[in-house]
Amino acid sequence: MRMSHLFGQTWREAPAEAEIASHQLMVRAALIRPLAAGIFAYLPLARRAMNKIEAIIRQEMDAIGGQEVTMPVVQPAELWQQSGRWDRIGPELARLKDRGGRDLVLAMTHEEVVADLARREIRSYRQLPRLIYHLQTKFRDEPRSRGGLIRVREFTMKDSYSLDADDQGLERQYQAHYHAYFRIFRRCGLPVSAVQSDVGMMGGHSAHEYMYLTPIGEDTLLLCDACGYAANRQVATTRKPQPIAEPLLPLAEVATPDATTISALAELLRVPASRTAKAFFAVATLDREGQSLDRFVFAVVRGDMDVNETKLANVVGARNLRLATEAEILAIGAQPGYGSPIGAHRDAFMLVVDDLVAQSPNLVAGANRVGYHMLNTNHGRDYQADVVADIAAAAAGDACPACAAPLRSVRGVEVGNIFKLGTHFSQALGAMFLDADGREKPVVMGSYGIGVGRLLACVVEEHHDQAGIVWPAAIAPYQVHLVVLGRKAPAAVEAAEQLYRDLWTAGIEVLMDDRDESPGVKFNDADLIGLPLRITVGDRGLKAGGVELKLRRGGEARLAPLADIVSAVRAELATDS
Repeated sequence: MRMSHLFGQTWREAPAEAEIASHQLMVRAALIRPLAAGIFAYLPLARRAMNKIEAIIRQEMDAIGGQEVTMPVVQPAELWQQSGRWDRIGPELARLKDRGGRDLVLAMTHEEVVADLARREIRSYRQLPRLIYHLQTKFRDEPRSRGGLIRVREFTMKDSYSLDADDQGLERQYQAHYHAYFRIFRRCGLPVSAVQSDVGMMGGHSAHEYMYLTPIGEDTLLLCDACGYAANRQVATTRKPQPIAEPLLPLAEVATPDATTISALAELLRVPASRTAKAFFAVATLDREGQSLDRFVFAVVRGDMDVNETKLANVVGARNLRLATEAEILAIGAQPGYGSPIGAHRDAFMLVVDDLVAQSPNLVAGANRVGYHMLNTNHGRDYQADVVADIAAAAAGDACPACAAPLRSVRGVEVGNIFKLGTHFSQALGAMFLDADGREKPVVMGSYGIGVGRLLACVVEEHHDQAGIVWPAAIAPYQVHLVVLGRKAPAAVEAAEQLYRDLWTAGIEVLMDDRDESPGVKFNDADLIGLPLRITVGDRGLKAGGVELKLRRGGEARLAPLADIVSAVRAELATDS
């Protein structure tokens, strides 16, 4: 490709709304252009890089037995109604109607379609296991698009789906994906960590996310350097301290004016926050027999901890959880800033107590009266939970649940995920098979995704410097950036044209800058676009006996004779791969 013909122009400055490096560089280097919030056009350079990422994905999926299919972006709503997600998923699921008034959705994922295909195609255990995948456009109406391709509404995803006769088969396919994903990201030049994660709207009983660790990440991860424990904060657990047993003391009300926070309360009473109980008020949206029901949820954790809203939502089976309003809190007989279950209208809420609170004696808790708290509150004696569970958020410094070493907290961007779905979708949509004994059973499913555009952006975030992108060789749009100096110098132009033809003939991909621009502009654009190897052809180099080769990743430029240029280029690229 010649830059004089390339669709898209480089920019000297990044757009004002681009805050992170990958967004800035991908716009400046003519890879992407915004069309609307969270919707981008991918220009030729980005498309070539994505093609290479997708080729790597296809190779690794095929290697573990995957068969590529293509499934529709537009899906009938009835499939989502049968699975239950039509009602469980909020406005991020794009809904529309066709001219006949039939409800449709724009796919954000394809579990329902796969279950529908399985019920049509799978009859016997002899047809299992199977693994299908596709690379397809998805649409998710994100409320806050950000970071260029990091969080978008329209995106390309590789999603694969395993179909098995039992949990043992699912485990094999899950493990095959677990390792294949590491190979994919490694080949693309992106370091990742696999962490335990919440199953979220996918359902199922186990999941991992592949995280690129970076300060720009939206997810908080808890890692243990001693034993390798890794989990998203949404599901991370800790080894909680064991409270010391002590006699249960009688309840006593104490005046605590203006002590509406745990820190103010602890300072006023001169007790550690660990000797207090913290109230958390929320309203959960529950699904009951096909109907949505709002239920007030009163949660209690120890004062030195915070509620993990994901854990709480999972414990109560909520598809949505929001903070309660002051009026809603007062309506259950509780007092904001001074709340506890003691004295509240017990039939008006579901009470969820963290397991550590249930074990901790004589905690200070609210008296449900402005300016007052209760000393020596005890679960089981003074109030009784509907549910006792781990609902506390893990934090840096907490003890690792596996080895008790301190956890550390980092940020990350999710670039892939794998889920053990089990039989939820197959049962809901009737994807059944006959086992060896002739009994009808539901197909056991797994779901596995990689966001291609987000992966591309994370590669740029990982591989760049002050001048521009520094592409890993495996996914660079082109391998060589051929810079021609002196468009009016016949010898340089002739040599460059011949070199361009020779390299393409040898299977080496070349982007030639044949524009009538100054050397400075051409070198700056070469650094900005960031192809692995730059070849400079000019009169000075030709008179010295060759052309200049310089790796974008660093190192000294060297002169290579034209007669050996193909082998020299291959050698340079090999050192950079």
